[in-house]
Amino acid sequence: MISMRNELSDLSVFLLIVRHRSFRKAADQLGLSVSALSHRMKALEARLGVRLLNRTSRSVAPTAAGAALAEKVAAGLDIIHEGIEELQGRFGGISGSVRINVLRDAVPLLLAPVLPVFRERYPTIELEIAADDHFLDVTAEGFDAGLRYAGSIPEDMIAVTVTEPLMWVAVASPAYLERMGRPQHPSDLLRHNCVRLRTGRGQIVRWDFDRGEEHLEIDAPGSLISGSTDIALSAALSGTAVVYCLERLARPHVEAGRLEILLPDWASPGPPLAFYYSSRRQLPHGLQVLIKTIRELRPTA
Repeated sequence: MISMRNELSDLSVFLLIVRHRSFRKAADQLGLSVSALSHRMKALEARLGVRLLNRTSRSVAPTAAGAALAEKVAAGLDIIHEGIEELQGRFGGISGSVRINVLRDAVPLLLAPVLPVFRERYPTIELEIAADDHFLDVTAEGFDAGLRYAGSIPEDMIAVTVTEPLMWVAVASPAYLERMGRPQHPSDLLRHNCVRLRTGRGQIVRWDFDRGEEHLEIDAPGSLISGSTDIALSAALSGTAVVYCLERLARPHVEAGRLEILLPDWASPGPPLAFYYSSRRQLPHGLQVLIKTIRELRPTA
């Protein structure tokens, strides 16, 4: 008779294949061969007496029975993981590992100022951070949580905000303003060279400006398009363009006199940053204390 340990192991592998919709991706994550995983799934189906996966040469998808089983397995494994994490947190000291997927801008904005304190307080927690602007299914990709702007998080996920609303501003260098003139109204930006921003979902960002009850949305013109704030700020610092970015990221350059905030009366508040995770499970203890540390230190203030 197959042992319960092996049964749970095979069910975990089955769930990973379903989430990735791929034997290859699951095999790469587990460090096993595709043939080994295929053999284990055929053996699991034989023991259960039901087909769980529909296989083609290019993809794999669960059958109706497989989808129902995957949902039950996911819920059961979440309960097991939560029990282990709670036990470690209450009786063994906070430890374990946490994997998060974050916006690239969140690294200098939020994590870099906090990590030294976090590592000193919680040296037994293994924290893995992947910086990626593309929105993804964090559960399917094996992450405990993602970090994105609150307004972009799907409704079926739990969102936990960790910052206040973040201010967005247009900035340019003194040299650029001397050469091209200083805009007096957001509509003046339509006659300037701007860096256009593309989000992780592929959309071009329209620049928002607010003053009292007035709200304007500008489709900024420009020959450079980038999803990287670093590249955009480099263009502004070189004196070749106007850039729209988070005020907190531009602040060091503004304080040093390398950049100037344009239209300060029109600065626009944007959504806060938030961790998001599956509604089927609670936050791991390691992630709970990371959130607690971020909220305490308030690096975006």
